[in-house]
Amino acid sequence: MGLAPFHLAFPVHDLAAVRDFYAGVLGCAEGRSSEQWIDFNLFGHQIVAHLDVNHVPHPAHNAVDGHDVPVPHFGVVLAWEEWEAFAKRLRGLGVAFVIEPCIRFQGQVGEQATMFFQDPSGNALEFKAFKNLDDLFRK
Repeated sequence: MGLAPFHLAFPVHDLAAVRDFYAGVLGCAEGRSSEQWIDFNLFGHQIVAHLDVNHVPHPAHNAVDGHDVPVPHFGVVLAWEEWEAFAKRLRGLGVAFVIEPCIRFQGQVGEQATMFFQDPSGNALEFKAFKNLDDLFRK
């Protein structure tokens, strides 16, 4: 069996804005939905935006390789070329990056392309790609 899809449920304060962002900007196909939640296909993984009109993110940041990485965050590890095309698409759509698309740990074990941005409810997302996918969990 290949890699199993993950499932992530997260709070949002505006379902219409989230629908526009995940479907329109990120290109996620919409699955089932109700007046309280929406399923999205995020590169083969099931994410579910649950309405919480009182949701206020409380982001923290950790220093990683010279950047202030927002915590918590979620996202997907893409193939290098897929990441490059995705970053170009997001830049073309005017997405405001928390951390601009860049290369982290250049020339080291774990060299990776990464970018961070937020959805309309302030949830931080990271999309990355490894120069060598075998480095994903390598120490």
